[in-house]
Amino acid sequence: MLRLLQGARYAFCLALALLLLPASARAQSVEGFYRGKTLSMVIGYATGGSNDIYARTVARHIGKHIPGNPTVVPRNMPGGGSLVAANHMFNVAPKDGTTLALIAATIPLEERLGAPNVMFKSAAFNWIGRIAPSVNMTFVMNSVPVKTIADALTREVVLAASGRSSTVAIYPAVLSNVIGTRFKLVMGYQSSNTAMLAMERGEVEGHSTSLEVVRAVHPEWLPEKKITALVQYALKRHPELPDIPMSWELGRNDEEKQVLRIVANATEVGKMILSTPDTPAERITALRRAFDATMQDAAFVAELKAQRVELGPMPGEELQKLVAEVGTVSPEIIDKVKAIYPLN
Repeated sequence: MLRLLQGARYAFCLALALLLLPASARAQSVEGFYRGKTLSMVIGYATGGSNDIYARTVARHIGKHIPGNPTVVPRNMPGGGSLVAANHMFNVAPKDGTTLALIAATIPLEERLGAPNVMFKSAAFNWIGRIAPSVNMTFVMNSVPVKTIADALTREVVLAASGRSSTVAIYPAVLSNVIGTRFKLVMGYQSSNTAMLAMERGEVEGHSTSLEVVRAVHPEWLPEKKITALVQYALKRHPELPDIPMSWELGRNDEEKQVLRIVANATEVGKMILSTPDTPAERITALRRAFDATMQDAAFVAELKAQRVELGPMPGEELQKLVAEVGTVSPEIIDKVKAIYPLN
């Protein structure tokens, strides 16, 4: 009996000692886990676009801010507008904090709408942080006789696009379904780079992608008026596009404006990094703080500036709440969005 009491007392003291360990000791276990590790940065897109630029730049810098200084290796996993990567992160990737990803900002909405091939729960991902909001725009070569969005209501405009779930297809398709723009999407282009090359070759007339990728790949296009921007998908007008209407402004009534705003809300989720569900909380915290430090890293900021892409970070905790808000949209509004959203 005495031995049992002594054993219980020892177990209690050991548990109490572990509980009272200083934060530095607990952090050391995270450092020990990551030391010598190689992390994967899964990119749900082909190489060359703005998503690839952001993910690879983060991968080059975040490792030095993670305890243990692991190596981070980019891995492109295109397909289904990043649905392939999202499903991989939820169902296949190890749930231990060794896999990060950049995927489409529209996945929380797609899940809520019941899109086919969605095999994940968006709110269950651990959202690490947003690098920048993502202002998208639809534009055509300046040789195309379409100069305003009103022209696209009366004349067919052929746009290069990739997968159904990619924002390059979703935004113009939704706008056509709501207000009747005559955007014809030609699918199958692997990236915005190849889509814009198709524009230059005359295979298509235009494309819909982020302002960042246009600025990065063709910095002369906007200032030299080599392209004509028709509409921007955002919740507020970008300073470089002050005279270009936002998609939701084109709604002909309050209901249409509300539907278009919900879809454009993905621009606030933007270019972000997430990790797997069911990952130890202390590792997620370490990854989030490493992400925050990366956003302030002078070398990281300088590299983004050199690539002509924007920086507008949001901490992971705030991003997690923003994603969760999609689940609070009323079923009535979701039904209206579903009626015009390109799910098939």
